[in-house]
Amino acid sequence: MVILDAPAPAPVSDRLRYDRATAHLDGPVAVVDLAAFDANAADLVRRAGGKPVRVASKSVRCRALLERVLATDGFAGVMGFTLDESLWLARSGFRDILLAYPSADRTGFAELTADPQLAREITVVLDDPAQLDLIDKARGGDAEVRVCLELDTALHLLGGRVRVGARRSPLRTPEDLGAFAELVQRRPGFRVVGLMAYEGHVAGVGDRVPARPVRSQLVRLMQARSRAELAERRAAVVRRLRQVAELEFVNGGGTGSVESTVAERAVTEVAAGSGLYQPQLFDNYRAFRGRPAALFGQPVVRRPGVGVVTVLGGGYPASGAAGPDRSPVPYLPPGLRYDPMEGAGEVQTPLLGSAADDLLIGDRVWFRHAKAGELCERFAELHLIEGDRVVRTVPTYRGEGKTFL
Repeated sequence: MVILDAPAPAPVSDRLRYDRATAHLDGPVAVVDLAAFDANAADLVRRAGGKPVRVASKSVRCRALLERVLATDGFAGVMGFTLDESLWLARSGFRDILLAYPSADRTGFAELTADPQLAREITVVLDDPAQLDLIDKARGGDAEVRVCLELDTALHLLGGRVRVGARRSPLRTPEDLGAFAELVQRRPGFRVVGLMAYEGHVAGVGDRVPARPVRSQLVRLMQARSRAELAERRAAVVRRLRQVAELEFVNGGGTGSVESTVAERAVTEVAAGSGLYQPQLFDNYRAFRGRPAALFGQPVVRRPGVGVVTVLGGGYPASGAAGPDRSPVPYLPPGLRYDPMEGAGEVQTPLLGSAADDLLIGDRVWFRHAKAGELCERFAELHLIEGDRVVRTVPTYRGEGKTFL
């Protein structure tokens, strides 16, 4: 594994470019730097080593940018996050959509099973017989439902008393997956076509925690052990499932684990999405360094004193366990930080630091969101920047009137 140094500071020229490109726009404003976005896409393809990358739509939430990345050699298919979104994307012309999270959307399943074309393009993740029952009760037609099973990837230690990893599927062993696959295959109107195994404790947890060397080393030890255990178990599960069904794909990983995931022979494709925007939580990895591509700018509206400016709003916390790492990060100009007594505010955000003294009313401070696609839940449009120009303005999901919850 190639180990990279700490993330490089943002070039001053980037701030000048973004300011010039958006000078005609009132803030708050969200932008995507297309050169950085394309470079990140190319790097994900390189890291995947010839295996296709399925783009995670929840991390992008913009149809125009999904289309852009899917036009890149090496990307194939979409990983959706709700059934409503998957149906919308399929009707919009997107193909090969893996709905990666179980749904209880009865109206959506009625639509899916009533339309053979939609049913051919969308594969749904299941891990419980009750999900089969829900779909059957909601059926609007006889279209066959394509099923992907999900493997629990969590690392169990001390005889199972300690669990490291997200609480997702109840299916853990080859026996679990094999028995459920047989049940699905016997059920009229369903067919097993794939396996998904998302190792979030590797793909979504950085192994270079800022100013925490001991914690970083513990994360690396945990991840090394988890990768070895999961590679053996995932291969055994795939062997068992191939006795029951013809698997079209075995999906795994995420932005933070691309290299280790594709190294497994059993895996046929990797998922990634956050690495396209490179939010700040993904700075904390030794194996890769993306370029910040998605940012939002807030106008300076007050100068309360020396070394302090106040910007409009900006309190856009990311999902997950609450903590300082879920707040956006003041990025440009460098050297700004939150007031620890106020943090990122709903309607105003004080920022401290010597850089504040060079900012005037109406100037812009650029932030990076903690996570990727959640930024698009705050903005109706993204301004796409090339050099120092906005070359296109495109709607986010929210801007198209779509709020997929």
